[in-house]
Amino acid sequence: MSLIVGFIILLGCQFLGELVVRGLSIPVPGPVMGMVILLVALLVNGRVPQGLRKTGEGLLNYLTLLFVPAGVGMMVHFELIRADFWTIIVTLVVSTAVTLAVTAKVMERVNQRATVERAE
Repeated sequence: MSLIVGFIILLGCQFLGELVVRGLSIPVPGPVMGMVILLVALLVNGRVPQGLRKTGEGLLNYLTLLFVPAGVGMMVHFELIRADFWTIIVTLVVSTAVTLAVTAKVMERVNQRATVERAE
């Protein structure tokens, strides 16, 4: 029964996200807004309900299956990818470098704040 409750929570958050996005014309995918709603609800609640935890862990066990459609799409559209291969590679490398740099800066500042708070 707890798995059903977990799925209801996940699908309810996705539905609410779709409603918010369409109602307010926000240029964000509905499922992303749903995950934001779920995050806020979990922060307010202060814990993850057991049903949601079981459902999330079950979905994570099969997460690799979600990459199969992407792999098939790459094989089907290989000519399109080949036409823009270098653009895709440069974009991936630059975005990865920027992400690493921003993450390093954020971690550096968090570490500095933690050090200052420990010193006080």
